[in-house]
Amino acid sequence: MDLLLWITIGFIIIGFVVLISMKKGMERKLDVIKANKEDEESSTKATSIIWWIISTFAWGIVSMFLIVLWFYNNLG
Repeated sequence: MDLLLWITIGFIIIGFVVLISMKKGMERKLDVIKANKEDEESSTKATSIIWWIISTFAWGIVSMFLIVLWFYNNLG
């Protein structure tokens, strides 16, 4: 196996581990936001949840790009 495949697999596995480990924290922050809708703290928690969603989206796009790149290099 080549280096690109190992980088792709590592990136995907590490990303899943990080997402799973952060999921409970994001659920707790969402519960706080639902309970305190007009609080200053809710605004900062909402911002962190939005950044978590954006980073998850970016991780998914990069993962797909790495998989397509590996297929292109090895099968194309």
